[in-house]
Amino acid sequence: MGFIRARLLGAGEGDRTLVCSLGSCRSTIELHPRVECGANSNMGNTGKVITVSINGATRQIQTGATAASLIVEMGLEGKRVALERNGEIVPRSRFEIQPLSEGDKLEIVVAVGGG
Repeated sequence: MGFIRARLLGAGEGDRTLVCSLGSCRSTIELHPRVECGANSNMGNTGKVITVSINGATRQIQTGATAASLIVEMGLEGKRVALERNGEIVPRSRFEIQPLSEGDKLEIVVAVGGG
């Protein structure tokens, strides 16, 4: 089964991606708000850091960070989150063991509705 993805931009709506399956299901997901860059945007100021891109914004995170630790740091724990790393979907079952590396390009989406 395939999917159709379209970017939706509306006044005050923010970035939204409409995902339609070829079946009877239709859902809307929202890109997590762009993260702030700068001294307050890393996962702690001790030790070495790496730079990654999250939804198009650069962010410094602790060396050795995993997808799960990033999700927690961003305050998304317990939410319906999908994560793409360098063009590949990271299954939720791998969040705890998926290391993040210098230069990774991440897309994080949070489900906000459906029906």
